[in-house]
Amino acid sequence: MEKAPTEPPASAPTAPSEGPVAWLLALWFATLLLGTLALVWSALPALIGEESVVTDLAPTPSWLDAAGSVAVATSLSWLLATRTAGRALITAGLALALSVASVVVGGRVLPTGAAVMTCAVGGVYAVMITVPAITWLRSVREVLIATTVAAVTAVAAVGFEPTVAIARFDLVALVVALALAFAIVYRLGAGLHGLGRRGVIVVALGLGVLIATLAYAELLRRYGAQSFVSSVLDFVDWTSARIGAFPRPLVALLGIPALVWGTHVRARRRQGWWVCAFGVAATVPMATTLVAPDTSYLEAVLRAAYALALGLPLGYLVIRADLWLTGPRGSGGRRAEEAGPHRPEPRRFAEL
Repeated sequence: MEKAPTEPPASAPTAPSEGPVAWLLALWFATLLLGTLALVWSALPALIGEESVVTDLAPTPSWLDAAGSVAVATSLSWLLATRTAGRALITAGLALALSVASVVVGGRVLPTGAAVMTCAVGGVYAVMITVPAITWLRSVREVLIATTVAAVTAVAAVGFEPTVAIARFDLVALVVALALAFAIVYRLGAGLHGLGRRGVIVVALGLGVLIATLAYAELLRRYGAQSFVSSVLDFVDWTSARIGAFPRPLVALLGIPALVWGTHVRARRRQGWWVCAFGVAATVPMATTLVAPDTSYLEAVLRAAYALALGLPLGYLVIRADLWLTGPRGSGGRRAEEAGPHRPEPRRFAEL
């Protein structure tokens, strides 16, 4: 008796291909790289002097820095929206429209608005691109990655040639970035109800330090005694004259330690995102540092380096204090903490 032909077994359903996503990611990173290279090439006259042989042989087109800024601002907007599960095409389209309009129309308002948008988006993306860090050294790696993104953002903001009052520009960019970061972290950190008592205290302390620092600086500038203000400025000038720059206290004392500690906490609890949100207090000032006309590239690099030299050890002390209060104690406590189970997160360039 002849057997009926058997049907081939049904194949298991395949996962959707990640090819288009990877291709888009590569495209936008290539755009970001090309825009950064254009900005660096435009900055060469300021770095090596107008009379250099390089600028004589290959003069820089006048539109190159603007094109680089448009490419970087649009790329950062797309990458941030993709990282945070937002509408990437709409976000990138709005960023492209504002950037192009600021370059074509010019004036005072549009270039300044484009520069603020770039600093805020780049500062927030510098925090969002980080991943959980089990050890302090890995937290240092994450801070350096965030600093690199902030440095690219700083060069892009200058390319728009904004007309700004420095103190107001810094404050507006920081407030916009904080609002954006907290809106994103509200979802990533499981809302306010998941913070717990200790988390609420940490967030309240961070907000208190941030508000107190900004308010004290503004009050000192407006209403402080002239002799005291002069002594502070003289100390800053004296230090800058000897070591090349003076680190920003907000970056060294709040932003960098928050980013170090926040990435470490995220390895155990997603509420660490609330701590990381204060990392914009480091990335946004780094992104706005070149907007001041009297700030050179060397001074900006030294200012960031000194802030890192102060903030990274402070972050280490905060981590040790946190582990002493909440983690296993004893001589093997650190090894037990590092070997224990840790909270997984998507990869660096995947959607959170």
